[in-house]
Amino acid sequence: MYQIREATTADVEAILQIAEQTWWPTYSPILSKEQIGFMLNELYSADKIAKQVKEKEQEFLLLIEDGQPVAFAAYSPRAEDENIYKLHKLYCLPATQGKGYGKILINAVAERVTQAGKSILDLNVNRYNNAKNFYEKMGFEVVYEEDIPIGPYWMNDYVMRKLL
Repeated sequence: MYQIREATTADVEAILQIAEQTWWPTYSPILSKEQIGFMLNELYSADKIAKQVKEKEQEFLLLIEDGQPVAFAAYSPRAEDENIYKLHKLYCLPATQGKGYGKILINAVAERVTQAGKSILDLNVNRYNNAKNFYEKMGFEVVYEEDIPIGPYWMNDYVMRKLL
């Protein structure tokens, strides 16, 4: 059994643990160990996640299974266009993959975007990440590619879009 709830600053440590446990197996086949470490430190510092949660820079949803956080999603309106929402983060612990939690969280985000009166949800996915196939099954389509500098590295992404 599971439940979904909005994350609070008390959940920052759980979010960091899920990210840490998910990033290494997800990105090790496609990124260097150094880049994964750099990006985790850059994107998932406790201060940065706490600020995003506290100041509602991103809305975080936690999926709880048997009382334990096992997956999360984070989304917000796009800075460049408030009519488009962006799914910034979606991670499920490796042990829970295949249970449908990614689909459940995407649907929960899509429902909240629709409730906000919007109908477009974007996300970025690394061009070599197998998650692209999952997102396509969820109704997302590639709309363009972008290369984003992050420190001495690059994120080579597809931007995918779903009309709600």
